[in-house]
Amino acid sequence: MNAQPPRESTLEAKIARLVEERGWNQEAFARFSNLNRQTIRQILQPNGTRKLRNATVSACARALGVTVSELRQLPLERLLPRMHGLPTSDGSAHLHRLYEQATQPELFAWLERNPDRARQLSSEEIDELLSLQGTGGPLTNVGVEHHVKLIERKRRLLQQLHVVANTEYLDLLEQLVGVLYDRVQPYADRK
Repeated sequence: MNAQPPRESTLEAKIARLVEERGWNQEAFARFSNLNRQTIRQILQPNGTRKLRNATVSACARALGVTVSELRQLPLERLLPRMHGLPTSDGSAHLHRLYEQATQPELFAWLERNPDRARQLSSEEIDELLSLQGTGGPLTNVGVEHHVKLIERKRRLLQQLHVVANTEYLDLLEQLVGVLYDRVQPYADRK
């Protein structure tokens, strides 16, 4: 006897529930996932005879703002709060916002390749990254990796400054920063 798993436990059912939570119809989900409508129909109304390809699962995960491993492994109870922008136990609500507001394929691809690094981005860093989007913009011209490395360098530097500022070298740090600040400010801002 070939017993099918209950509808609620299949990957297709999980995707369908998350799409429903987003309030998307088949056409909207097809647009956000860049999949054709026939594929979307087969996902949202499965007959149990076809297994989803990895590329299809990846496209669905990107559109829903989760990673492939999260989509495959996490139960709905852990994924549903993310659909509503609520904090989850792993603190990734801000990452969900990044997935939702990312519009460039290069940024989506970087997120899929670097989920751990993406989780380390603060809300302000995500705002900075999102502000660089746009046709012909910095993310396209120079690349996402370049900008993320700059963000990570700034974060590391600020952490180091914070440590030094809490030592006897605060006066020296203040003088050094003052000299550098004066050099980078436009002439009109100096007074």
